Amino acid sequence: MRSCWNLKLSELVFFSLFLFCGNALAQFSPDKAILPRKAERSNYLFPIKPGNTTILTGTMGELRNTHFHAGLDIDTPGIGVPVLCADEGYIARATATTGGYGNVLHVTHPDGNTTVYAHLDQFKGAVGDFIRKERYARKVSEIDLTFAPNQFPVSKGELIGLSGNTGGSGGPHLHFEVRNENNEAINPLTYEFTEVKDNMAPVVFKVALKTMNNQSRINDQFGRFEFSVVKNGNRYSLPYPILAHGQIGIEVLAHDKMENSRFRYGINYIDMQVDSQVVFTQTIDKVNFSESRRILTLMDFRTLELTGARYNKLYIDDGNRLDYYPHVLTKTGIVINNKETSIDIRLKDYNGNEAKVHFMLMPNPVVKTSPILTSQNKPYDTEIQENTLKVSVKKCSADSTITIWQQRKSTTVSSTYQGEHQRVYLIDLSKTLPDSIQTCQGSIRYNFKDRIPSETDYKYYSDLVDIEFSNQSLYDTAYLIMNYDTLNNQEVFSIGSRTVPLHKSILITLKPRLNYFQSHDLGLYRKEGRGFIYVPSEWNNNRVKFSTRDFGDFTLMRDTIPPTITKIGLSTAAARFKIRDNLSGISYFEANINGEWLLMVYDYKTGILKSEKLDNSKLLKGDFELKVVDQAGNENIFKQKI
Repeated sequence: MRSCWNLKLSELVFFSLFLFCGNALAQFSPDKAILPRKAERSNYLFPIKPGNTTILTGTMGELRNTHFHAGLDIDTPGIGVPVLCADEGYIARATATTGGYGNVLHVTHPDGNTTVYAHLDQFKGAVGDFIRKERYARKVSEIDLTFAPNQFPVSKGELIGLSGNTGGSGGPHLHFEVRNENNEAINPLTYEFTEVKDNMAPVVFKVALKTMNNQSRINDQFGRFEFSVVKNGNRYSLPYPILAHGQIGIEVLAHDKMENSRFRYGINYIDMQVDSQVVFTQTIDKVNFSESRRILTLMDFRTLELTGARYNKLYIDDGNRLDYYPHVLTKTGIVINNKETSIDIRLKDYNGNEAKVHFMLMPNPVVKTSPILTSQNKPYDTEIQENTLKVSVKKCSADSTITIWQQRKSTTVSSTYQGEHQRVYLIDLSKTLPDSIQTCQGSIRYNFKDRIPSETDYKYYSDLVDIEFSNQSLYDTAYLIMNYDTLNNQEVFSIGSRTVPLHKSILITLKPRLNYFQSHDLGLYRKEGRGFIYVPSEWNNNRVKFSTRDFGDFTLMRDTIPPTITKIGLSTAAARFKIRDNLSGISYFEANINGEWLLMVYDYKTGILKSEKLDNSKLLKGDFELKVVDQAGNENIFKQKI
């Protein structure tokens, strides 16, 4: 998305690049830029069954929904596979958490790198005993410990843990990272592990073209359009040329593959040439954890949110400050004017396997009436792209105008272009924020409240909601939409659009109109799919204050039902339960035997809660008690004599 305040400046920079980058282009080699950086040393031991061919379920740099994947996911046949240390060094940190990496060890090596072993089922050796004793001493299930260099030395190939499925893992595997001295994750595959076999090129599915301003067109239309490619070996093409005019952004939908694996992997190296001239390169060979959320600017976020497809942008959008672009001539998309343009995209994995995409863009002047527009069933449809509101209206009369109302003033606007079945109107939101639009198919009401800049602190105030945006909370200018509704005596505050990403948390204060009896069971929730997610908040003078990194629909509800506790097994050897909550979610749990604290480990994905004794030789005998409390403060207690 292009900031409406920076658009003119960006265009000047774009043309300046063409004027002054000639010498740089002459020296630039796309082959050199796209090759993976080999590690200085390659004697790390593969941590799972070294010497045996492995299957990876994930690679470094993959595009995840909110972050870049920072390491290798190594498949394990179930839980309990020995995890071996990749090199000599010392254990610098150990963490046990319910989410995230779960049980994880960090080992620092003489070369300055740190290897990370995550989602472990168990810690082994002296450090495992120490972690368990510390959890009992502090009476905590989750713990984060750091160690001195000589406290827990380890040797290459030493058993340090057993693989598992703890934390945010989606199945049994080992997540393995290599981090440099700056705590940046680097690609472990640069260490040339022979256990990983890859002779397959990336696979390409679609190319998307996007108009970058309201003067641009693709096949005579404004918007974003997806095109399926035709495969011929490792080469892909579009079977027909695309008509284009103006500034165009290109995106690609693809993933990497490996032999004997059903999994999809990330693509680390991409370049694009326009008429044989390199204009864009992307190299993901390290992950800066503080910048990982900026992945939302590298992908087309609206498409990700609506369809789940992860399209890689071959241009640099506003808010994208990632250091993955060794050579970029055109940050804001390519310009198509009066000549046929050849587009070539190359995608390469760490092992040098590559796929190529080729297609042609044909020049086409902007017209008002020639596009072939598909028939639409709805009377009208609207969407926001960049700084433009696109309104598509089904034809119903000879009159091609609409009336835009803003602050009780009206403006009549003619269609920007039209086809046989519909008319399309493009409205510049940097100049006009409509309250409503009157069309021949009826009135469209909008609830635009304000333009929110991204590069400064900004506060929005209203009778219903106050919002505080800090500098760079947004990646680009946002057009704030809000709605308020009551249904069955339940207030719903709809704030922003879920297709607009937030980089930092914003602070929101709701001002409910209904009178609420404030008690522990009253909480704030955000709608997520068919359910709700509990949002921590605080009440002050009948106002609800909270922070969030997601726009959405927020409502106040009461959770009066305590969590459920289902016994799976309880004996002198172990305690195992399944716990669930119907709405707010589990807040904490606590178990004891004869009044002495008992460590219970929780897997939120399955709801399984299991005991871990301090002394495995000691039996669980006597009065057992388990208390589980949800976020609303409702509690359930299970008691049994063993």
